[in-house]
Amino acid sequence: MKNRTNTATWYPKYGYWKINVQKDGERRSFYSSIPGRTGQREANRKADLWLDDNINPTGAHVETVYAAFQAECEQTYSKTEYHHVDSIGRCWIVPYLGKKKITALCDGDIQKMLDKAAALGRSRKTIQDINGITNKFLKWCRKNKLTTYRPDDVQIPAGARYNGKQVLQPDDLKILFSVSTTAYRGQIVEDEFIHAYRLQVLTGLRPGELRGLRIEDFDGERLYIRRSINRYGDETQGKNQNAIRSFVLSEHAKKELQAQLSEYPSKDYIFHLPHESTYNERWQRYCETNGLTKTTPYELRHTFVSIAKTLPAGEIKPLVGHSQSMDTFGVYGHALEGEDTVTASKIDALFNTVLKGK
Repeated sequence: MKNRTNTATWYPKYGYWKINVQKDGERRSFYSSIPGRTGQREANRKADLWLDDNINPTGAHVETVYAAFQAECEQTYSKTEYHHVDSIGRCWIVPYLGKKKITALCDGDIQKMLDKAAALGRSRKTIQDINGITNKFLKWCRKNKLTTYRPDDVQIPAGARYNGKQVLQPDDLKILFSVSTTAYRGQIVEDEFIHAYRLQVLTGLRPGELRGLRIEDFDGERLYIRRSINRYGDETQGKNQNAIRSFVLSEHAKKELQAQLSEYPSKDYIFHLPHESTYNERWQRYCETNGLTKTTPYELRHTFVSIAKTLPAGEIKPLVGHSQSMDTFGVYGHALEGEDTVTASKIDALFNTVLKGK
């Protein structure tokens, strides 16, 4: 791309920004009628597009370009990642930006979309996701020389609400660890997933990590998180680079795993859990039957963090897969030799306090 040495100038008499540039002996002018710095950036961007031999300054519509981006993502992303790209595209990017030319996009367009999401009551996390996918899309566009636009002044709306999480309360936990029955077809029966619910609360495991546990991942003392199974039934390495981990189990957690293996013997997976939506339905039924606070299986992970929040972050993050220093089982186990056993004892003490109501 040829370097531009000047910038657009505002002409108040005509109400537009104008910039003159020259390439290979040809001189051209580019304009923007948008007032303020947004208009100046748009005029400059049009000039930059023309100076780049491989970019068409008119450009295609965003909806057309996004379809090409999405098709490539389908080939290279996991099903979960692709579902995210598809969902954000269908619900936000195409409806709000689709008719825009890719070469005409500006910060104002992106900001209006995010502001609209906030006005409709979407959580801050959702808006961050929308912005994240938008940035991935624009990065792909730049890589493929469809635009030079790079958002530089887009903000998550200050009023975007935080999506609060529900957690089980002490009375809920006392019921969970003392009642193993649920309602099924009008009768009270043993809940075959009771040890799965309890283990999530005791370890902070993600539902997908729980589904991925195999017999060889439990050695009697330590639990190895080697995989996760997503909503499509695909086996993955987990949510992030820290998801692969191991830790010494608390006595409460060991008791639940041993009970599971005794009551439901298996040669492969420790918990033969159904599709995540079915698992959620079964958990909801248990909560309704026994009068527990309405939560989701993922919020059982939040319950663990809430109970353990009095412990140092450095002790808890490795357990839930948030530590940046955790690379492999060997490194982690060697670096924390003895320390994770102490952490397990502390967690036992916390749960003893909660369950005994002291």
